[in-house]
Amino acid sequence: MDYLPLFFNLKGRQALLIGGGDVALRKARLLVRAGARVRVVSREVHAELDELVDAHGGQVVIGEYHPALLDDMALVIAATDDEALNERVHFDAVARSLPVNVVDNPPLCTFVFPAIVDRSPIVIGISSGGQSPVLARLLRAKLETWIPSGYSRLGQLVGGFRDRVKARFNNVNERRKFWEKILQGEVAERVFAGRDEEAAQLLEAQLESETPGREVGEVYLVGAGPGDPELLTFKALRLMQQADVVVYDRLVSPQVLDLCRRDADLIYVGKARDNHSVPQPGINALLVEHARKGHRVVRLKGGDPFIFGRGGEEIEELKAHGIPFQVVPGITAASACSTYAGIPLTHRDYAQSVKFVTGQLKNRTSDLKFDELVHPNQTIVFYMGLHTLERLCSGLMEHGKPGDTPVAIVSQGTSPDQRVLTGRLDDIVARQAEAQLPAPAVVIMGEVVELQSRLAWFGQTEGAQADA
Repeated sequence: MDYLPLFFNLKGRQALLIGGGDVALRKARLLVRAGARVRVVSREVHAELDELVDAHGGQVVIGEYHPALLDDMALVIAATDDEALNERVHFDAVARSLPVNVVDNPPLCTFVFPAIVDRSPIVIGISSGGQSPVLARLLRAKLETWIPSGYSRLGQLVGGFRDRVKARFNNVNERRKFWEKILQGEVAERVFAGRDEEAAQLLEAQLESETPGREVGEVYLVGAGPGDPELLTFKALRLMQQADVVVYDRLVSPQVLDLCRRDADLIYVGKARDNHSVPQPGINALLVEHARKGHRVVRLKGGDPFIFGRGGEEIEELKAHGIPFQVVPGITAASACSTYAGIPLTHRDYAQSVKFVTGQLKNRTSDLKFDELVHPNQTIVFYMGLHTLERLCSGLMEHGKPGDTPVAIVSQGTSPDQRVLTGRLDDIVARQAEAQLPAPAVVIMGEVVELQSRLAWFGQTEGAQADA
């Protein structure tokens, strides 16, 4: 360890900043955010730096640096391009045992500024010991995306209860267990969902109850996307990694499932055509049962829970039983598969609207309103349409859809096994009979499919659209 990581309390204390340019301005912004009173010394001072220091009770000294300026200072920063002056500042500060930082000159620093992730009161510092500041900033950028801004409000909320929890629990281990359950449970989720008042009320109730550590169950309907784990949302990943129970379906890829919490109970409820491992009422009952046991339950669904995912039926059941829930959208198959196949669903020259249609309705019928699907200048995406492909194509042509309408089947979209079969409305059934692309797949119909041969960038294309 090259440096001992510390957090310095500068509230109301003085800090000396030598230099008046852009670099000094960046350091001054950090100092005033930490509550320091900044004294700037320079022959010239950036106007914004002058305003910043004045607004926060500091002082600007126009002139030359001299050692007497170090009196009563808590720390010193040299941010000039004068190497000789920077060395003087360093040696003067060290002689007085003052912490000193010379910007971009680690040998002259007794402390360094880390890259900072600020979720006050939670603050994370990342340092490379001056060896690679760019790498530290890149790591900070990753953490910025991984750590929701809600952690700031969560930290403020629990800080307001800290003394009361300490008074309630005499034992350190009891306090630790209580806070672990609060910070990983429903209180935290309320904060992340923007329901801070509810979170405070729930924390109050749990603190005042006879068993304040008991977790209240909740269900999260999480869209797992089309298969590529990198298409998960940050919120989906966070909930997956803290779930006690994961109820998942057939369309959830193994790579996505691997991102769930390692010790979570995994329950498979996948459905294939004519083979439902657990019927929908049974899935609903499972969610209620585990939530009532106090578990955090993730219902992991391929694509998006509210687009042909029966998420609405599941939350109706949860609401009927008083089970708290959240819904996390996912990237739906139509959008993801068309994108990975190089087919824009809308295009100024080809399609001004798009329709998502299920190829298999309730009780496995396909009694569609074909007259609404034959309009020009629109794209139609059929989910679960492989097994009814012949009926879909014949029905559209019977209602006036031209037989030369371009069609694409995207099988196992976004996965390494993605395959795309292109053709026309009047020959795609025969092409699929020969190619035998497997489910899951989406069927895309419309003029935008013509762009696939030019825009394809991922996976394998198995056929070429016939000329009109």
